[in-house]
Amino acid sequence: MKSWFFALCALIVLDARADVLPEAVDGQTLPSLAPMLERVTPAVVNVSSKSRVKVRDPFGGDPFFRHFFGIPSMPRERVQSSLGSGVVVDAKLGYVLTNNHVIDGADEIEVTLHDGRVLKAEKIGADKDSDVAVIRVPAERLAAVPLADSTRLRVGDFVVAVGNPFGLGQSVSSGIVSALGRQNLRGVGVQNFIQTDAAINMGNSGGALVNLNGELVGINTMIFSPSGGNVGIGFAIPSALAAGVMKDLIAHGEVKRGNLGIETQALDAEIAALLDTDTARGAVVVRVRDDSPAAQAGIEPGDIVVALDGRAIASPQELANAEALLPIGTRVKLSLVRGKAAREVTAELKASVLRKRAGAELDARLAGAMFTDLKDDVRRRGFRGVMIASVEDGSRAAQNGLAAGDIVGEVNREDVDELARLEAALREPPEQLMLTIARNGRAYYALVE
Repeated sequence: MKSWFFALCALIVLDARADVLPEAVDGQTLPSLAPMLERVTPAVVNVSSKSRVKVRDPFGGDPFFRHFFGIPSMPRERVQSSLGSGVVVDAKLGYVLTNNHVIDGADEIEVTLHDGRVLKAEKIGADKDSDVAVIRVPAERLAAVPLADSTRLRVGDFVVAVGNPFGLGQSVSSGIVSALGRQNLRGVGVQNFIQTDAAINMGNSGGALVNLNGELVGINTMIFSPSGGNVGIGFAIPSALAAGVMKDLIAHGEVKRGNLGIETQALDAEIAALLDTDTARGAVVVRVRDDSPAAQAGIEPGDIVVALDGRAIASPQELANAEALLPIGTRVKLSLVRGKAAREVTAELKASVLRKRAGAELDARLAGAMFTDLKDDVRRRGFRGVMIASVEDGSRAAQNGLAAGDIVGEVNREDVDELARLEAALREPPEQLMLTIARNGRAYYALVE
């Protein structure tokens, strides 16, 4: 009874003084994030994008219905909107960092500044692999956040997330760095995420993750949540990675990554037995491209990559991440296992060269289509085949239902994992031409006439 009484008295006293916060505890002034945030928040912006999507009327495509009901022959459109955040990183030139998925496919981009101004933004470039995009706004009375060296972050460092969750307006949350170098998340090719328990919700994408000095350490990107709301597991792109991508996007409009010229798959017990190796983890080489850095270094199918520059490689995803984070011209040391023997080779990363071939040169039924080898980042996501780079309106390929972005994996049920295979399959044009096509994550057969 006494303990209950004293607890109640304590609550009454606390309630009586709830409106009065102490200025100091044990002689030390209570810390506040307010001074730092006064410098940071003016540089964190709201990004709004709009894209126009054509909507086909189920009856509008029928000439009889158009004539009978007087339906005009024109496509209708609907507008899709997206809300996110961005960070001004160069006040003089007006550059803003955000996520690719915030502005992907946008026809119009608007940026709302902290002071209420709404500015039209120009897309400078975007990289789907890293989910980084750069836009530019008129450089008028802007504030910018300085970039920190995210490679110096440690687990346990305090961080603050600033963004525009749920379109409510600018919001701030704090937490710590929960983990570094997170990988194997769905939806992004290049992965080296900072994990934080600072609350990140919908609309925070593209916002700032800063340290207590008000320096940018990451771009908030995604959350892990069974419910869709914040559960304390958020991910941000490290500023070092974002800065490298931004540099390429500003200079070239795209990211030029180096690659080894190999394709790999995961090592499991069955494959290990077939390769007669005792190695349990690594990336198994299944293909080496001709004249690639890997071929010049003597790497062969069946080799197992276990380390790159001394960093252990446990899976194809880890190798792809390590490879994609390095610029063209970097010399790397690869630790390999071939059977039971260990060896080391050195290779210099080079840009992948994509060959293109016009459809008409392959088969008249494909006229108007341009085919190209798949980029390495697409192959890393598990796709095999050749991509249709473009299709001319009204061409025979278009009439056959082919579209830019389609991935052709088979010709008459035979695999075509590169342009050379497609060329070989069509060297003697078959009477019936059936393509196996992947489009928007779904596969189907297309009879080309």
